[in-house]
Amino acid sequence: MKILYNILIYVVAFHLKIIALFNEKIRLGVRGRANTFNILKAKITSKDKVLWFHCASLGEYEQGLPVFEELKELYHNHKIVLSFFSPSGFEIRKKNPLTDIVVYLPLDTKYNAITFLNLAHPELVIFVKYEIWPNYLNELNRRKIKSILISALFRKDQSFFKFYGGLMRKSLNAFEHIFVQNESSKKLLETIGFNNITTSGDTRFDRVSNQLKTDNTLDFIDKFKQNKLCIVAGSTWTEDENLLIDYINSSSEDLKFIIAPHNIKSQQMGVLKTSIKKKTILFSEKEKFDVSKYQVFIIDAIGFLSKIYSYADIAFVGGATGTTGLHNTLEPAAFGVPIIIGKNYKKFPEAHEMKENGGMYSISNQLELNSTLDSLILNTEKRIQSGKANASYISRNRGAVIQIIDYIRK
Repeated sequence: MKILYNILIYVVAFHLKIIALFNEKIRLGVRGRANTFNILKAKITSKDKVLWFHCASLGEYEQGLPVFEELKELYHNHKIVLSFFSPSGFEIRKKNPLTDIVVYLPLDTKYNAITFLNLAHPELVIFVKYEIWPNYLNELNRRKIKSILISALFRKDQSFFKFYGGLMRKSLNAFEHIFVQNESSKKLLETIGFNNITTSGDTRFDRVSNQLKTDNTLDFIDKFKQNKLCIVAGSTWTEDENLLIDYINSSSEDLKFIIAPHNIKSQQMGVLKTSIKKKTILFSEKEKFDVSKYQVFIIDAIGFLSKIYSYADIAFVGGATGTTGLHNTLEPAAFGVPIIIGKNYKKFPEAHEMKENGGMYSISNQLELNSTLDSLILNTEKRIQSGKANASYISRNRGAVIQIIDYIRK
């Protein structure tokens, strides 16, 4: 299996270079990985003390961030290397105040693993959630480097729990300790002989709770919303927007809508804007016009959504109408907002729990979206109680970061 895996990695590397000729996102990753070793050579010396944090993408970075922040304080004399596999993480967080060096993680070959660790020589490694790369982890294990997996989530359909998953199971031995999000993950790991496990919960609860402590004021949103009820649709895809457009076009003038799409390419923003029949303005146009005169505000910029959710009376979170994957529902939940999502949320335990608690509503079609929104808009008590259920859910699940940091300090 190991030989087959290594052959597959080289096959993937070859095909990625070809696909990169036609795909901008893949091209960014291929070029970025080619520069990783040069960056590490230039920025790390043999005398430096180093921590290495690895995340697949932006979502995992946000998940690990409260832990990373605590470790930066704890290891203030260390350089911090942050690696991403996906361009969507690297391109957005390649400049941040937390880390000293941000790189793409080279593909998981034995040579790359040895070279990366020779150059970075970390004394502590933190992987977030799903990232299991056998060659990197086996090399970490061979060198006895302290490595921890945090906010991990396991399902019985994963290869670790299949007859052919020996290589992946062995890779988990690299982790001195695994912090999982729920009891079902812990029980699954125990069935394959792992006992170095703590059910700490999801660090994202700490992350979104910290958002409440910051100043979430945005003057342009204040001016836009005024005193009207506001529906915020965050991280939407085309499938989500098609349903929302129909509702918006037939909505009352007393409602305000904010849409923060996942894809903010100008061509798509133009199509979205022209599809909406109500008076609509883009974020990029806000300096030219009086935003208070508009009913729909499209945010064609990144970095504002977590604050914008604080203005929501109702939130719609994208990704589950289609199959791209549900986006972060914990951010609006922290602000005590009722949430609407699509039907494809099977792999998101927090969505199931908030739905059971009465704070989240899943819709499958236009009729269901319309009736759910109408119900929450017209029934103030239902809207308030649903929001409170979500805020309470966030509050009950805080504390993962403390458990992880306490373990590392031992």
